[in-house]
Amino acid sequence: MSEEFLINFTPQETRVALMEQGTVQELHIERTNSRGIVGNIYYGRVVRVLPGMQSAFIDVGLERTAFLHVADIWEERHGNGHEPRPIEKILSEGQNLKVQVLKDPIGSKGARLSTQISIAGRLLVYLPQEKHIGISQRIGDEADRERLRARIQALLPADEQGGYIVRTMAEDASDEELQADIAYLRRLWTEIRHRAQTAKPPFLLHHDLTLAQRVLRDLVTNDTTRVVIDSRENFQKLTAFAHEYVPQVTGLLDHYNGERPLFDLHGVEDEIQKALARRVDLKSGGYLIIDQTEAMTTVDVNTGGFVGARNFDDTIFKTNLEAAQAIARQLRLRNLGGIIIVDFIDMESVEHRDAVLAEFNKALARDHTRISVNGFTQLGLVEMTRKRTRESLAHVLCEPCPTCGGRGEVKTAQTVCYEVLRELLREARQFNAREYRILAAPVVIDLFLDEESQSLAMLSDFIGKPVSLQAETSYTQEQFDIVLL
Repeated sequence: MSEEFLINFTPQETRVALMEQGTVQELHIERTNSRGIVGNIYYGRVVRVLPGMQSAFIDVGLERTAFLHVADIWEERHGNGHEPRPIEKILSEGQNLKVQVLKDPIGSKGARLSTQISIAGRLLVYLPQEKHIGISQRIGDEADRERLRARIQALLPADEQGGYIVRTMAEDASDEELQADIAYLRRLWTEIRHRAQTAKPPFLLHHDLTLAQRVLRDLVTNDTTRVVIDSRENFQKLTAFAHEYVPQVTGLLDHYNGERPLFDLHGVEDEIQKALARRVDLKSGGYLIIDQTEAMTTVDVNTGGFVGARNFDDTIFKTNLEAAQAIARQLRLRNLGGIIIVDFIDMESVEHRDAVLAEFNKALARDHTRISVNGFTQLGLVEMTRKRTRESLAHVLCEPCPTCGGRGEVKTAQTVCYEVLRELLREARQFNAREYRILAAPVVIDLFLDEESQSLAMLSDFIGKPVSLQAETSYTQEQFDIVLL
């Protein structure tokens, strides 16, 4: 299926949309002040060693210290063929070492590190600490794997000390392309080592490619027909990058200079807004409800107003088939990861359930991220996992509501009134004020002046002090203060 990439540049962020048949399938957003750091190589310092957890915290200059587990310490895992030693025998506080980020900081967790360095090129991945040549698992034919291994071995310089992993894209590459990739990776590693010799930790030794560069290197395939870029300056930079590292992509690059914004022209802005909504409407009249929590994401399928089929079973079946396609797209669009529970509408027919599950798996097969689907449970739910590679779209673009604190609900004005009355009684017992003044949102004050006026008068009589009211338009519905006068 043909696809195209739309790349929108602003000084603050880069946004990439993957389009298939005019529909947005994936969204990638990278902000200048919070670029992902996976692949970055740092010269860090050990801050703390935790023998109980067999891990250490490393200062690499980020907001939070990064995390290094003993299993990710390459020298001890592979050195001399011996069993890895305890981390307290390997690292000590104040020690300096080169580390690479395996996983971005997510939520309250710091970045995950490894001391095994790998530098990705277009065709190869360079492993400066290894000696062997590995082949991508996607190249399944053993004869092809051995042929590629022999080709790479023959192309390596005589003084080569490192190892390589051959990526899938290298299967049809020429010797000249492979040699260019080898030379690029070796030059990059030499520069990193030279920086480390004079650097004082914490120090960034190597920054991974930008989002737009990674799109050209990793995401553009034979199915890609066009890569549209709306910035002349970045079009020129990406053209130069493509000419040097991915020459076959150069002809696909297209500069858009129209007056209408690129994402508006293709309806991407509307799709972004829809991808942040809790409800997703289906063409048939059914709809999805998607709730993202800390532990998991739940997707509920509903028939809504769909009554097009001749009987109710067919209505349910057709809604579930449409939902299967829509859910797979929403997972990619919103970049939802971790545990995902899908509650399809209950189907009595085993054939219908099998057909829906097959359609769901077919739709998920287009996803670049690793997915595992466990099928229907006894309760009729579909359990699945999708590898969490980066923050979800909602976490990138949104923050918890300051009014409800992320609950999705606020206390009613009546509930707040009763809280105010309890707090007023508490204050009166602690402090002997001349008068008490309630500051609250207008809707709460209105309730005190109307339905709850008798309750307020009774409390005023009980404490023996006058109580005045003051509406504050800047207050949220749950916010109030009691002032002692």
